[in-house]
Amino acid sequence: MNPFLLNLFLAIIWAALWGSFTLTQLVTGFLVGFAALWVTQPLFGGPNTYYLRAYRIVRLILFFLYDLTMSSVRVAYDVLTPTDRSNPAILEMPLDVKSDIEILLVTNLISLTPGTLSLDVTPDRKTLIVHAMFADDPEAVIASLKSGMERMVKEVFE
Repeated sequence: MNPFLLNLFLAIIWAALWGSFTLTQLVTGFLVGFAALWVTQPLFGGPNTYYLRAYRIVRLILFFLYDLTMSSVRVAYDVLTPTDRSNPAILEMPLDVKSDIEILLVTNLISLTPGTLSLDVTPDRKTLIVHAMFADDPEAVIASLKSGMERMVKEVFE
């Protein structure tokens, strides 16, 4: 059976045993079920990427929240101070991700981060056009996006 579906089933059983189908009970049941499945993983045999993927998803979420916070502070500082430190530019970022869902996730995470905006993907799907508010060093901005968002999204879908 698919470990994710089994984990959902355990979350529903947990909530049913507590007699409360609230979001808190379902999340708690999901976490307890995840821990139980992780402990009993050797009993199922075979390679299982469910736990590694879950770790990578959590890591991507935490990285995005950190990046969101830091870029929000940087944009707010630039807006609230009298000196303008922004140096906007339109950059071409070569893409290593291939599937539609990976490209969609990378472009959305970049657009959700203050100071950057995904403008377009070239028709051959190999280049992402990005507007960056702070592009003093365009190569560094592209390297940062590739080593951060794109790399982590690519790892989630490996």
